Amino acid sequence: MNRYPLWKYLIVAVALVLGFVYTLPNFFGESPAVQVSSAKVTIKVDDKAQARVEQALLAANIVHDGIQLDTVGVKARFKDTDTQLKAKDILEKAFNPNADDPQYVVALNLLAASPQWLNSLHALPMYLGLDLRGGVHFLLQVDMKGALTKRLDSTSADLRTAMRDKNLRHGGVNREGDRLVVRFRDNETRDKARNIITDNQPDLILTEQGEGSDLKLVATLKPEAQMRIGEFALKQNITTLHNRINELGVAEPVIQQQGADRIVVQLPGVQDTAKAKDILGRTATLEIRMVDDSPGALEAALAGNPPFGTEVYTERGGQPLLVKKQVVLTGDRLTDAQPGFDTQTNEAAVHLTLDSAGSRIFKDVTRDNVNKRMAILLIEKGKGEVVTAPVIRAEIGGGRVQISGRMTTTEANDTALLLRAGSLAAPMDIIEERTIGPSLGADNIRKGFQSTMWGFVAIAVFMIFYYRMFGVISVIALASNLFLLIALLSMLQATLTLPGIAAIALTLGMAIDANVLINERVREELRAGMPPQAAIFEGYERAFGTILDSNITTLIAGLALLIFGSGPVRGFAVVHCLGIMTSIFSSVVVSRALVNLIYGRQKKLTSVAIGQIWKPGTAVGNPAVNAEK
Repeated sequence: MNRYPLWKYLIVAVALVLGFVYTLPNFFGESPAVQVSSAKVTIKVDDKAQARVEQALLAANIVHDGIQLDTVGVKARFKDTDTQLKAKDILEKAFNPNADDPQYVVALNLLAASPQWLNSLHALPMYLGLDLRGGVHFLLQVDMKGALTKRLDSTSADLRTAMRDKNLRHGGVNREGDRLVVRFRDNETRDKARNIITDNQPDLILTEQGEGSDLKLVATLKPEAQMRIGEFALKQNITTLHNRINELGVAEPVIQQQGADRIVVQLPGVQDTAKAKDILGRTATLEIRMVDDSPGALEAALAGNPPFGTEVYTERGGQPLLVKKQVVLTGDRLTDAQPGFDTQTNEAAVHLTLDSAGSRIFKDVTRDNVNKRMAILLIEKGKGEVVTAPVIRAEIGGGRVQISGRMTTTEANDTALLLRAGSLAAPMDIIEERTIGPSLGADNIRKGFQSTMWGFVAIAVFMIFYYRMFGVISVIALASNLFLLIALLSMLQATLTLPGIAAIALTLGMAIDANVLINERVREELRAGMPPQAAIFEGYERAFGTILDSNITTLIAGLALLIFGSGPVRGFAVVHCLGIMTSIFSSVVVSRALVNLIYGRQKKLTSVAIGQIWKPGTAVGNPAVNAEK
């Protein structure tokens, strides 16, 4: 009656083993490390950089515990912080001989100290949040007015271009606050201009004002267009911040939208607030210039005599490139950049979309410079980097531009991201700034661990004292629930915060509540005179409905917190919802598997160790009514 088939026992065993294995990495702590990542878009950190790190450490007689290469950069781990600091100085000198123009970012970091066999199984520890690890917290306010002003200024230039192309005379296009005013001298010209503007700028609402010879067309952005511009600016700023924060070597930064116009940035493990602010507030501009391919010009420039109006830059691969100083287009005219493929050669490519004014300029430039090279540069802190320098094959009109040639799919994705989010779409101000020290984080971890541990011990003592063997089984099920929950969080690479620790403590209480329901239900069946085997079966079957109902209602509340909450509330909700699922499995499946192993194979079971179950005044002696004490 109380026997599981073999496959159920195997499922429970596999779940417990996986839970134990994926929980283990959280007990090994972290080891100090140094991370080397690229500081410039044209420099890629690859196997050669990893070899340079190994050679530099070997030459300085610095012993490391392993060097690895990932998508962020090269990371070398060490035994202690003293060795870590020495290695940082050595690598800084090796990779950045010119301190005024650093090519790489050499940053201190912390890596999981798990053994290699766990890493090979992708068993990684949970990330620790800001309140547990220490770091900096910023709340940034995005200037939505600045984004709209930038769009209106660009639109005013587009209107001038459109009317000039149609030979329409006007008295000027001016931005007055959040609207554009176009002046005319007669109604006929104004009506023609209205039709042109409506066709070219569908996001504008036009109203007619003025009398006599002072006629006006007043253009304002539609509400849905303003909302779309604001959302785009916010998303682009978040993407840009993600791109920049990689330089700090932060393991798990939190960059998320808060409200309609704010961005929360949390950088666990970062204590250098000035460095973080410098990177977050950095500005970059995109420029398109022509390449000077005149015979002997590059050689003269490298010899120290560049032709008038030119500069030397470095393109992908480290080759020098002579670029004209005259700027053809800026990134303000770029509306989108997406990776793709060349339809003719099937090579990786980047597809750019320009606004109307940018399209006209680009068409003229490409028509006059066929078979010449054009450089796309990213200017940052007064220094430029050549992202790509393609050859113009034909006149390009329509505002759709394709960049291709000698690019892999990864490089096309990187270039598209860089062109799309190389600079901030709207200005941002830091309106809140907090720094949490590592000692406070360590204290929070210690208190959170102790509270969970002592809560577990108190529950275990009570359950064993009150329910005897069934209490021991309940405690084992509770421990498996804790392992499974931590293993799930580790597998999902979740970020553990103080609210998450509170959710773990709450999960322990809820999980043991399910076992209390089961144990009391078994007691009731024994009181009713049912044989022990039948009482166990009925106790689990009838308690399951109550357990399921109570956990589903709690899960609904947790999902509401997850959907509508933010920040610490969401962190609590994630652990809470996962804990509900693991508690159902451990309290029902795991505990019943243990009960079946202990009692299920006894054909003539006369009593079970579940504590005292008799009612006051009931005669003692009936084994079907009394359990083992």
